[in-house]
Amino acid sequence: MNASTFKQLSDDGLLPFIKDGNISSFSELFLRFKHRLFLHAYRMLQNEEEAQDVVQDLFATIWAQGSNFKVTENIDNYLYGATKNKVLDIIAHKKVMVKYSNSFTELVVVDDSAHDKYVEKELRAMIESEISHLPKKMREVFELSRYEGLSHKQIAEKLDISDKTVKKQISNVLKILRTKIKVTILFFY
Repeated sequence: MNASTFKQLSDDGLLPFIKDGNISSFSELFLRFKHRLFLHAYRMLQNEEEAQDVVQDLFATIWAQGSNFKVTENIDNYLYGATKNKVLDIIAHKKVMVKYSNSFTELVVVDDSAHDKYVEKELRAMIESEISHLPKKMREVFELSRYEGLSHKQIAEKLDISDKTVKKQISNVLKILRTKIKVTILFFY
């Protein structure tokens, strides 16, 4: 079958071909639903990048499942439900991150005691030291994000790199800093 034949099939009619690994049928399904699912995700997340990531992840998962891809309802219901579930996972993850961030902030809150001031000073010095030892590009991305407040898209344009690279670099820096902070906090307490 050629690509134009798939345009004539119903959404559910594409499924057997997708399960057989036919890229044209998969592409047709993606083209039919990508915009609607993006809008569905965007309404809940209010973030364009995250909404795009949800749709891409969903279709990547479907393609990766291949012949194991099972749909017990119609594909329309499945796609909207799977999109909603991915969005809810992101929202739950954000809540955990906010809770973690708040608990970290509470931990670093300046107290009048000399010990707490000393710990804060050491933490700041350690963080600055770790940032200064990062690879040049990673440090530049992080500083543009945290110190200049630029968005991922603005950083990507400024440094002529992709949004995904910016996101990954910032994620890597935060992982490094979290590990160092945990070790430092354990040392002082």
